Amino acid sequence: MSQDGEVIRVLLADDENLVRSAFAALLGLEDDLDVVAQASSGAEALAMARAHAPDVAVLDLQMPDRDGISVAGELTTVLPGCGVVIVTGHGRPGHLKRALEAGVRGFLPKTVGAAVLSDVVRTVHRGGRYVDPELAAEAISSGDSPLTPREADVLELAAGGAPVEEIAVRAHLSPGTVRNYLSAAAAKLGAPNRHAAVEAARRHGWI
Repeated sequence: MSQDGEVIRVLLADDENLVRSAFAALLGLEDDLDVVAQASSGAEALAMARAHAPDVAVLDLQMPDRDGISVAGELTTVLPGCGVVIVTGHGRPGHLKRALEAGVRGFLPKTVGAAVLSDVVRTVHRGGRYVDPELAAEAISSGDSPLTPREADVLELAAGGAPVEEIAVRAHLSPGTVRNYLSAAAAKLGAPNRHAAVEAARRHGWI
């Protein structure tokens, strides 16, 4: 229970209904935590945040329309007072770095226990930070991404198998520039082609 008896308003966003419902039920057992809204996508999470003004948002890293980190970045702009916690079933070192840069203050695996999740929500609400120790250790040992932000952007656009021309339109670049970025990214990652480069970058959480 929070020291002053304050009830912390929580938003939960996860496209897996079972996981989201389980988190809601567990957090609902705590006297000082109130799940005021739930969402199954990034767009819905932002809409619910605007409607309910939660104190803390617990976001899944991977949702169907956009990832939790990009949602977090927008959420901290729309609601500066809302603390953000990312939960993930696929933690990668690069994800942690991106999350912290986006203003996320909590980062933990979905396997976390109810007591830990509740405490992290309270910690973040107080302005503190919590990063799962194992994910933090992996991030430190893996080092920084060798990709420039533009190379990472183009590689991410290539992840769905889109042709160079389509990537060029979406990235507002010429096809030749897109090819140069893809070639540079593949070389940096030691990959024989852009598909292998996408796999390598995703494996490290760099895109």
